[in-house]
Amino acid sequence: MPRPFHPQIRKKDRLRFEEQLLDHLPRLRRFAHALARNGVDADDLLQASVERALQRREQWEPGTRLDSWMYRLMRNLWIDTVRAEMRRGETFVAPDAGEAIGAAGNQEAVVELGEVGAALHRLPPEPREAVALVVIEGFAYKEAAEILDIPMGTLTSRLVRGREALMARLGEAA
Repeated sequence: MPRPFHPQIRKKDRLRFEEQLLDHLPRLRRFAHALARNGVDADDLLQASVERALQRREQWEPGTRLDSWMYRLMRNLWIDTVRAEMRRGETFVAPDAGEAIGAAGNQEAVVELGEVGAALHRLPPEPREAVALVVIEGFAYKEAAEILDIPMGTLTSRLVRGREALMARLGEAA
């Protein structure tokens, strides 16, 4: 149920929201980098997340955890982005797709790396995030659990499931 409009309360809530959002930006940026694995994409994800949060600030309830709300918002944006890219990838060939044809040497490594990336993108979001933070980005378990705002045991479980799923998918590709 929407709260009644009162200019002073609304202004105070808005200022508190913006202050807390600013306080969380460094952690949100790290999380964006862990998801995107690319500085430019991570910055775009962070910007889109902050923009969406500001547009939807009325959905956040003062007194609840803003960081958890922001992580969910960012993760959902990232999932939407990945799905859109996968759909585009199924339809169009990348402009540089033919550049390596006829190049000597590392075709097998390029194919294997592509298979690993494709297998990673097919993982469910939670194990993919855990694998991205710990295995790819090199975060310590404790820090990854803090970034995801989950207990250490949950992180470990997601890592085990993610690694097993990756190995199974890569075994299928072999």
